[in-house]
Amino acid sequence: MLHLHAHFGSNPAAVAMLAAQINGGTFSFTAHGTVETDAAQFIGIPEKVRRAAHVVAVSEYMRSQMCRWVEPSHWKKISVVHCGLDEGYRVPPAHPFNEVRRFVCVGRLSSEKGQFVLIDALGELRRQGVEAELVLAGDGELRSAIEQHCQLRGVADLVRITGWISGADVRKEIEASRALVLSSFAEGLPVVLMEAMACARPVIATRVSGIPELVRDGQDGWIVAPGNATELAQAMRRGLEADAPQLQAMGERARARALERHDVDRSARQLREIFAPLAGGNA
Repeated sequence: MLHLHAHFGSNPAAVAMLAAQINGGTFSFTAHGTVETDAAQFIGIPEKVRRAAHVVAVSEYMRSQMCRWVEPSHWKKISVVHCGLDEGYRVPPAHPFNEVRRFVCVGRLSSEKGQFVLIDALGELRRQGVEAELVLAGDGELRSAIEQHCQLRGVADLVRITGWISGADVRKEIEASRALVLSSFAEGLPVVLMEAMACARPVIATRVSGIPELVRDGQDGWIVAPGNATELAQAMRRGLEADAPQLQAMGERARARALERHDVDRSARQLREIFAPLAGGNA
């Protein structure tokens, strides 16, 4: 039997669904994040979940959002399989921690990532007499507006925007930082969060979607309310005030948690167990 799996519940899942109908096979898809939650009805998530032989969610939160749109009779075919980390992240970082006064934020420069709040928090720290650098690793439609916001908040000299960079360069930026900070309004479960943790860096992130499933406040980093620049600034200050033993301990816990929860071999085995019966035992 032909079985087709697609990543993301938007166009890829639509193509898989139509192909399965034409060829008489089955299909499944992985729901990753905001593309499925921001416009679930518009992109036909309810119909896709009902028609799918299986739906994979990358977090418990994402599973709940898939369950939200369909009858309980479909819930049993929606399961959680975490994204697996690239095997390269099994190699320990060159330095177990970094006391440099630099944060890194990795992601597209777009509205859901909340970088304006992050710039506000950096400005608040400067008003308190606390200085720190910020690297925005990425690019996007809001780059010009973010650059203007840096000027407005008086922190343009503290912020560096890299533009699009490779995965290897992202890792270099993470390891060159004290901690990763994500100020997102909406997410799935960001891969860069688990990558930073695997690099033994504490993380500061917002309490949205699947993030609290991975990050334990005060243990692997700090969790803050989305859209709250004051709370974000407080967490960043705690990160700056943490001494070397604290940074190392948090980083070690973060690395162990990321590698345990996002083991790529285990995720592959879970997917094989899902696909094998759907493909007639040939997965």
